[in-house]
Amino acid sequence: MKKLGTALFACALAFAVAPAANAGTAKSLQVVALGDSYAAGTGAGDYEPGTEGVCYRSANSAAAVVVADLRSRGKQVDFTNVMCSGAAIPDLSTTFKEQPPQLDSLSKSTDLVLLTIGGNDVGFADYAGMCILSDCTGAGAQLVLGQLPAMTTKLTALLGDIKQRSPRARVVLGGYGRAFTPGANAPDVPLDPICGDGILTLPERAEGATVSQGVDQAIRDGVRAARQRGVNAAYASAYHGNGTLRAEFEGHSACQGGTPYYRGFDALAPGQEGSVAVLHPSKAGQAAFATLVACEI
Repeated sequence: MKKLGTALFACALAFAVAPAANAGTAKSLQVVALGDSYAAGTGAGDYEPGTEGVCYRSANSAAAVVVADLRSRGKQVDFTNVMCSGAAIPDLSTTFKEQPPQLDSLSKSTDLVLLTIGGNDVGFADYAGMCILSDCTGAGAQLVLGQLPAMTTKLTALLGDIKQRSPRARVVLGGYGRAFTPGANAPDVPLDPICGDGILTLPERAEGATVSQGVDQAIRDGVRAARQRGVNAAYASAYHGNGTLRAEFEGHSACQGGTPYYRGFDALAPGQEGSVAVLHPSKAGQAAFATLVACEI
């Protein structure tokens, strides 16, 4: 965690200093966080009162970690967190789980928008559940992959809407990374029960990794298209542009040997979140995504 914290500090500090230097004022940074369960931090613990069991807004989400780091370096930040588990792109513009439309939290004074969205538009969570409960190879994977072009189009339009509402804002999207290892269990290390025989088979792991990379590319394409239309957007992806996983995420998918960046069946234990958190980023995973986000703002 020391190396991760150093990287987050270096990236976030640069952003904390630059706006004040340019403006010559101590004006607070207006930050709005939007998105789904990956954005909100479902599975990462330490939830805002009243959000557990509904939106699951975690103090350990990547957005919250970035904001906390900025504040720790002396930057004044006004943070509006409206992220909500289960949200898809259309849900951001309407009442969802009795919460006001997330996009209504944006204004012309917004400086920074942090966002993760798109997975629920292609049934990414349902696909992961299929991998655990039955067989997600073949038709299951193709169902997700077939919906990616439409998701890209919706994401591009969403980013344009954000620009209309907050014309001066920088928009940084976080990704979903790779929850499945494409290979066998790491040997000689304790692993979550989700790694047991017959649960995530080798063909499912390989195809799941392909689906994850496809989702990542679809988001990347949506951000690229929005940038071509003048949106000040960036994508903080766990993948390189060529589709390979970044070195800092290697070894941290489910059933690998490093610190797990995704929850497994431990989320089903008494007192835990339940199935809603399975294969969602852990606290350590959110911290890793926070470093990527900080380096894009």
